[in-house]
Amino acid sequence: MSNEILNSLLKDYEQKKLQAELDSEKRKEDLYQKIPRLQEIEEELNHFAISTAKNILFHPSASLEDLTQKVEKLKQEKITILQNANLPSDYLNPKYSCSICKDTGYITKNNDKTKICNCLKQKLLDSAFHQSNMANLDRENFSTFREDLFSNEIDLAKYHFNISPRQNMKNMKEKCLEFVRNFDNPNTKNLLFTGNTGLR
Repeated sequence: MSNEILNSLLKDYEQKKLQAELDSEKRKEDLYQKIPRLQEIEEELNHFAISTAKNILFHPSASLEDLTQKVEKLKQEKITILQNANLPSDYLNPKYSCSICKDTGYITKNNDKTKICNCLKQKLLDSAFHQSNMANLDRENFSTFREDLFSNEIDLAKYHFNISPRQNMKNMKEKCLEFVRNFDNPNTKNLLFTGNTGLR
């Protein structure tokens, strides 16, 4: 998989992530105008987050239980307000296409190691599949192969074979089918197709 394809996909992810967060901010603005208390709660939660960080830095032995209880109380009030407005509890959160990687394409595990998310893996596979020209397998396969498109004429001077092009294509088709049928056999030899560009 080329870096160009990966970079293109990551740009798409970046755009999706940004759009989800912009939409979330718009929902917040609209809802804060209707229910100002929600904005007050958000500001208080931010204030408590800063207070908690300061306590950890400057007073490591101090108890955080009181702050934790206040934060939980504010969060519960926020959920209750949203429920009363017939809105889901995560209404103000960004709606990412992938909730696992939050539209970044990557996941950071507990050991701080980053791994590719399954959603990005799938997009890379889809891209490789389409580039391989295998996306038309429902139309272009052995069952739709038309032998009648090839001449049944034997012309050694023209084709350099003592069989017709049609018979030659039948033979090649059979070799391909034999390869597919025995694909899992370790003794099966690979196929090699050669010829000038555009020939079939």
